[in-house]
Amino acid sequence: MSERCQRSSLSPRHQHLLPRQALRAAIQAALLVGLGGGGLSALAAETQVQATGGDSLQLPDTMVQGSMDSAGNLPPAYAGGQVATGSRVGLMGTKDFTETPFSTISYTEEFMLNQQAQDIATVIGKTDPSVNIASKRNIFETFIIRGFPTTSNDITYNGLVGMAPNMRSSTEMAERIEVLKGPSALLNGMPPDGSVAGSINMVPKRAGSDPLTRLTTTFESDGLFGGHVDIGRRFGDNQEFGIRYNGVYRDGDTAVDNQDQRMELSSLGLDWRGERARLSLDMYRQRELLHGVNYFGISSIAPTVNRLPSPKKGDHGLAPDWAYTRNDTDTFLLRGEVDLNDKLTAYAAWGQRDGGYNALILRDTLLNDAGDINVTAVRSIRDGTQKSGEVGLKGQFDTGPVNHAWSLAATHYESEWSFRDAMLPNFVTVNYNRPDFGSKPNFPGHGPITQYTEAQLQSVALLDTLSFWDDRIQWTVGARRQNVESANLTGARVKTSKYDEHRLSPATALLFKVTDELSLYGNYIEGLSQGGTAPLTANNAGEVVSPYVTKQYEVGAKWDLGQFATSVALFQIEKPSAYVDPVSNVYGTYGEQRNRGIEWSFFGETSPELRLMGGVSYTKAQMTKALNRNIEGNQISGIPRLIAKLGAEYDLQAVPGLTLTAAASYTGERYVTEDQRLQLPSHTLYDLGARYSTEVAARPVTLRATLQNATNKAYWLGSTQGGDGLSGGLGAPRTLQLSATIDF
Repeated sequence: MSERCQRSSLSPRHQHLLPRQALRAAIQAALLVGLGGGGLSALAAETQVQATGGDSLQLPDTMVQGSMDSAGNLPPAYAGGQVATGSRVGLMGTKDFTETPFSTISYTEEFMLNQQAQDIATVIGKTDPSVNIASKRNIFETFIIRGFPTTSNDITYNGLVGMAPNMRSSTEMAERIEVLKGPSALLNGMPPDGSVAGSINMVPKRAGSDPLTRLTTTFESDGLFGGHVDIGRRFGDNQEFGIRYNGVYRDGDTAVDNQDQRMELSSLGLDWRGERARLSLDMYRQRELLHGVNYFGISSIAPTVNRLPSPKKGDHGLAPDWAYTRNDTDTFLLRGEVDLNDKLTAYAAWGQRDGGYNALILRDTLLNDAGDINVTAVRSIRDGTQKSGEVGLKGQFDTGPVNHAWSLAATHYESEWSFRDAMLPNFVTVNYNRPDFGSKPNFPGHGPITQYTEAQLQSVALLDTLSFWDDRIQWTVGARRQNVESANLTGARVKTSKYDEHRLSPATALLFKVTDELSLYGNYIEGLSQGGTAPLTANNAGEVVSPYVTKQYEVGAKWDLGQFATSVALFQIEKPSAYVDPVSNVYGTYGEQRNRGIEWSFFGETSPELRLMGGVSYTKAQMTKALNRNIEGNQISGIPRLIAKLGAEYDLQAVPGLTLTAAASYTGERYVTEDQRLQLPSHTLYDLGARYSTEVAARPVTLRATLQNATNKAYWLGSTQGGDGLSGGLGAPRTLQLSATIDF
């Protein structure tokens, strides 16, 4: 937790009888759990160890002091190593998951490595029933969480918004991927794209106390080869200085026909840990090039279509080989904190991201039941710079029997983008069954800047967590004042629209620890999105509506058995929507989407050999307000009501070092048109795999093999943003992934 002085004891769920060889690790884990995973900046601990006979030891209560530091000390991994015992929860700091009054999960580096994950969608979409990945071959990652989209632009990097890689993130530079489900205006501020489904944070890697030199080689069908080097060292009498470097290169043909990828990543994490201060610097450079990528899938469906074409196997391409997207990102981020005294810490962070994309892509419209598709060619170049920063104070004080853990923070984000766009409508008409896209189009006169956008997001937030009754009752209250300024300009720098609004976003949450193993919680929290701008065709063209306020009500329970944990959450999220009234031709906020759902999830070990992770979710996503009364009450297109996922790992005792893996994912029926005339059937996907850990010349070696979509199921993904369309395109084909990791 973020408190400077946290009274804590080892609960029964952590007071296991441990063998002597695990004593040191157990003490470290216990201390970190007592802090909610915070870094130990000024540690004062008195530990008594009592022998209980034989080779087992029992750990008594422990008193600890410390705070989460910027150098990368993280909550320890939970049993099984796939997820962590806690995560950063925005303004609340780092919290143990049982003491977090929201639905959160944090995936570990070990999980990402064993999953052979190359993007965030692979990490969070495999086993989380709250997450639906509606696009698996699109370079622009979009995650449907609790029935609302979250874009890659709204991912935070080391807690700063706008600093994650453009379009898609390489996971090789991340120590953890943290997910908080639901709106988070108080905790994280308003994200640039206004995502309200949830927040995703990438935690950069830090050098550990042991030297690390790790090489991983990869292969993915049909011919995508790659390598990843990971090097970490600490220096100084007390290991004050740390350096962690990650380099990745992949190049070759993917499992999709006429598609190839090249990925280049270099990331460097530097940190310094003093007695009362911590400092870190992160820098990375990411380059990705994709040929043959279908960026928008089938983005719209004509009203005359009454039958969807049957899905083809995933290796079928929906784009020509001359379609491409090149994505570049260069980022640096500086973060530091200092303990002003034992109960007060000041912190600050600043980052800058430069980059954009260069693309020649297609936008498709399905015209009829025969499968004819009208193709628009799009040439788009985007360049920009984003700057993000925060300053704050966090501390603790007591008022009688009540403990207060408080945070005060101010954030600033600014963004500038330039666009060079050109379109060739009706470029070609092809048939889905025999697509012939012809030659690469020519865009005469393309090159001048066609549009600029400017935006500034500023906020001030205050939060206090009041703890009663030996911390068994924790009540969090707070609010954030968010100011939004934005402008759209022509290529000649003439403003076409301007926006300057502010909003106060309150939140409250209550957590009750019934026992050391069982927590109950409830929360009310808001999300904030920039209001839309009336299009040029509207009677009020250029007018900007007020910010959209999304409201979430949630109650849940978390049960931790020490080696296995489960949670259940019920939620309701209401989000307004704006569009043009077809009668008055006036743009305004006329609609509201309401998602109600229940989620059940679990993770951990059921035995020393078996690890499980997964769950089930049911989401009823409806339009509760609409000008078109015919669609009120309808399930939102693209959102399945039912999702179920299960991932399993089993250590085969007959062959030491061998682990068998499997995963199953069920996605329920979903509509692809708002009038519900067209629907996709449910589908189930299966992954199979194995890994083998051994030693070669006294060096640890791990070999991995995974067969994704083992049955080569053909399926449509559906819509990534709702509305009419198959923008997710075809599902991923059967794909073989191989990797080998050796530590030197």
